[in-house]
Amino acid sequence: MRALVKRNLLLFFRDRAAVFFSLLAVFVIIGLYLLFLGDVMKNDFRKLGNAGPLVDNWIMAGIIAVTPITTVMGALGNMIDDLRFKINKDFLSSPIKRSTLAGGYIVSSFIIGVVITSVTIVLAEVYIAVNGGDLLTTAALGKVVAVVILNCLSATFMLFFIVSLFKSANAYSTASTLIGTLIGFLTGIYIPIGALPEPIQMIIKLFPPSHAAMLIRRIMMEPAEAAIFAGAPVSEIMRYRLTLGVAFDWGGRIITPWESVLYLVVVGAVFFLLSVWKISRKQV
Repeated sequence: MRALVKRNLLLFFRDRAAVFFSLLAVFVIIGLYLLFLGDVMKNDFRKLGNAGPLVDNWIMAGIIAVTPITTVMGALGNMIDDLRFKINKDFLSSPIKRSTLAGGYIVSSFIIGVVITSVTIVLAEVYIAVNGGDLLTTAALGKVVAVVILNCLSATFMLFFIVSLFKSANAYSTASTLIGTLIGFLTGIYIPIGALPEPIQMIIKLFPPSHAAMLIRRIMMEPAEAAIFAGAPVSEIMRYRLTLGVAFDWGGRIITPWESVLYLVVVGAVFFLLSVWKISRKQV
């Protein structure tokens, strides 16, 4: 498997176009934020004081949460290319097990997701610091990295199963475009979750990466939140958290961070089992 993982990593990172397009949704979000989303958000919270660091951390946390989705989806393009050029038949005619072949795609995609998201964290922290915000403490950074790893793992199993259903490059390309288009809405980046209709909010709360976004926001926004809402009523703080997706409620009850972690674990486990079932049916 190690040789397969190395081969997939080299194929991905040598293809600059693949790297760029896997990050296209992230570039779009950053562009929209710099052009007008940032100013709109900061104006909405101007009455609270200096909302710049709060909003910067909010958007950067969202970007960190969506990066694993777009990069893992891009990395799994190797599997589609192998199918398109019949390379998978060469692998399957050799002594390599199907589970080993699938494991090579999964592990390499997970590594790509973690590496590129780690770079995104560094760039996000640089942006926040340049704009007058505070860098994450070592403890907070460790928590963010832990959530990123969990998010990458969950996303890898989920997307591997989805991509394994595709039989053509066109289907894969369409799915990638659709995910890249919707990811900003499904994680509450383009429009704060609290400003959306209740049915849409329910869909967002069922989308696993939105839980990762919520967890990362809680960690990254905590210092700015404490400074801006010092002495504010608990009800006001909770209203703001629910609006920006820093907290989720389900049936009138606030979801705890550990419940969101458990949800990501369960989703990853379910899609892992589905992937194992798919492999056992010899359709990968």
